[in-house]
Amino acid sequence: MFRNIKKNTSFLKLMSLTVLVSLVAGILFLPAMPATAATTLGAAAAQSGRYFGTALASGKLGDTTYTNIANTEFNMITAENEMKIDATEPNQNQFNFTAADQIYNWAASRGKQVRGHTLAWHSQQPGWMQSLSGTALRNAMINHINGVMAHYKGNIVHWDVVNEAFNEDGTRRNSNLQQTGNDWIEVAFRTARTADPAAKLCYNDYNIENATYAKTVAVRNMIQDFKSRGVPIDCVGLQTHFTGGSSLPSNFQQTLENFAALGVDVALTEVDVTNASTTQYQGLTQACLNVPRCVGITVWGVRDSDSWRASESPLLFDGSGNKKAAYTSVLNVLNSVGGGATNTPTNTPIGPTPTRTNTPTGGGSNFLTNADMEGGTTNWVVNGSGTLSSDTTQFHGGARSVKITGRTAEWNGIGQNVATSNFVNGQSYTVNVWVRSQTGTPTAKATLRLTASSTTYINLASTGINSSGWTLVSGTAPVSWSGTLTGVLFYVETAAGTDNLYIDDASLSGSGGGPTNTPTRTNTPVGPTNTPTNTPSGSNFLTNANMESGTTNWVVNGAGTLSSDTTVFHGGTRSVKITGRTAAWNGIGQNVATSNFVNGQNRTVSVWVRSQTGTPTGRATLRLTASTTTYVTLASATINSTGWTLLSGTVPVSWSGTLTGVLFYVETAAGTDNLYIDDASLN
Repeated sequence: MFRNIKKNTSFLKLMSLTVLVSLVAGILFLPAMPATAATTLGAAAAQSGRYFGTALASGKLGDTTYTNIANTEFNMITAENEMKIDATEPNQNQFNFTAADQIYNWAASRGKQVRGHTLAWHSQQPGWMQSLSGTALRNAMINHINGVMAHYKGNIVHWDVVNEAFNEDGTRRNSNLQQTGNDWIEVAFRTARTADPAAKLCYNDYNIENATYAKTVAVRNMIQDFKSRGVPIDCVGLQTHFTGGSSLPSNFQQTLENFAALGVDVALTEVDVTNASTTQYQGLTQACLNVPRCVGITVWGVRDSDSWRASESPLLFDGSGNKKAAYTSVLNVLNSVGGGATNTPTNTPIGPTPTRTNTPTGGGSNFLTNADMEGGTTNWVVNGSGTLSSDTTQFHGGARSVKITGRTAEWNGIGQNVATSNFVNGQSYTVNVWVRSQTGTPTAKATLRLTASSTTYINLASTGINSSGWTLVSGTAPVSWSGTLTGVLFYVETAAGTDNLYIDDASLSGSGGGPTNTPTRTNTPVGPTNTPTNTPSGSNFLTNANMESGTTNWVVNGAGTLSSDTTVFHGGTRSVKITGRTAAWNGIGQNVATSNFVNGQNRTVSVWVRSQTGTPTGRATLRLTASTTTYVTLASATINSTGWTLLSGTVPVSWSGTLTGVLFYVETAAGTDNLYIDDASLN
């Protein structure tokens, strides 16, 4: 919200409650402090796998007291106004990220994550958007979401996609966006998922902290409807602006639990409390810690003097930057929770263990049920021939795994039918499943069978397994089909042989699901910098990958002319550009040594791409020359001419015969737009 024209405080004084007794009796119980307490808010929150953030204003980044506190205390940053509609698209189709990039780059250069706020909102619209209506406004909203998310693609951990769409009585706010059709929120979320599949997508609102309040119930009903129909939504942001008349409700924790029960994360996104009530700050923090899917807390400003409610002294630091009593109360609550919630996959010794060592969560909802196998063979099925059993002698975590015996072909395996509503055509999906054999050393494959107009098989991941320990089969691949998707089966098979198999701790998700609660994200500074801003980790098979040596080692695939461009670049001072393409498959390429490839092994690409004029789908492709020529799409995404888009993906690479040549190249799905590429990695 705009901190000077925010709704008046009468809106916030709707729920006067007598809460202190119940808070002291319930929410505010504090367990023993850990042996070594963290000394900052961010570090203390990280102990439980959460974040503690703040909102920053670009105009105050020159204030050293302000930035020192922000840098020391917080590990998540939200731009106060700089990423809103009027700031990022002041004129239609003319995006301006100068101020937003100042916030982002300040955070990224200090190792902090960034929340994006906000993409679709009735307020703080530029004049040109306010003058639109109907289809023109709907299209402008879609274009704005695509433009902003493309600029920060892969680098924003959460986006507030839609902000404040409901009235206090639970009806939809009659905004110009609402007048484009009741489906505008759904369209916004679907657009956002396509624009950046890696970002978690949130609905954000105020006065939704009381579980029984009409507005809260309406938002909860919307989330439930979206989840039932497969509309992509990952989180709910509760702004948590508390005043003397809108205090911490006694059922606040229940509110968080109710949202979480719908399969979404929750976050407290804009916290401030009149006079920084120690009791209320302590209570809201404890409530978050008590709900596993409450991922973090953001206070709306650094010092009282920075707050949109400065006269109410609502923050954790006074105007001079001194810690207040509320700061200590929050820190103590955060420190009351020991070890973190983030699990690191480990090979667990074989034999009985009292507790589970790896329950796949995070990075997106797990589409699989009984994914930890503790429910025996429930929901697991045989693909082809074989017999399933629940095994209590071999397990990765918990006390059991699922085993298959009696396989008669390599494609026979352990599977689970997955709801088709989880899938969006062309989106990438991630698998993590622990596998072992009973006797041999086959290559295990995690596969999707898609039933549509034809049957399609997608190999999500593959790797060699053995009988002496558990192996993680993990990968991310785009999933596409033709026609209407009517069935999806996930299953684990082998590339050859009929060994008995065990599987355990499985996860299948969109947008980067995996076995950790907190996705690890590298914040890459956005905009021109003096050095390449994206040098992907791992041994890079590409040379001159940052394009700083011009077109050296880069070649044309098909028709076109390469040049070294010093006017448009993602990192460093130049990119490589192709002009004169005559077909979609023409592109910028590089020959790669065949010795880098092992048949069936995953390969990962990361390359920044933009067009000169259009909005084609960019594709990163491998051409493999063996007994036949095979083309493997590593990653694809819509690109544009207003900013850089990251093409990133991991897929298995296979061929028949002897591999004699590999060409990596960037092409488009259609069209012959001029293209730029920069900061590429293949490993």
